[in-house]
Amino acid sequence: MAATLIYWHKARIHKRFVVELKIHDVGRSAGYPDGLKYGLICYDLKTNKKVLMDNHHPKGPHIHIEAKEVSYEFVGPDRLIEDFKRLVFEHMGVKL
Repeated sequence: MAATLIYWHKARIHKRFVVELKIHDVGRSAGYPDGLKYGLICYDLKTNKKVLMDNHHPKGPHIHIEAKEVSYEFVGPDRLIEDFKRLVFEHMGVKL
């Protein structure tokens, strides 16, 4: 199955933060048991800080905050976006 884009948002906030959220339907597989592939990033052009959430194979769902990487329990797309917004606010001080 070809990937189908089901959610995309890209913006620049305060001429400083670049935000991009992409969620694709890739069909269920061993590498993507939920059938979704996603990448959500907020990057600070001034300080180079970043918050990134993705689930590429073989790592599965995880979060990058600066150089630190931690696993993430994926529940669904809506919760993913809520969690991303919360992490960006907590670690970068910008409300999405």
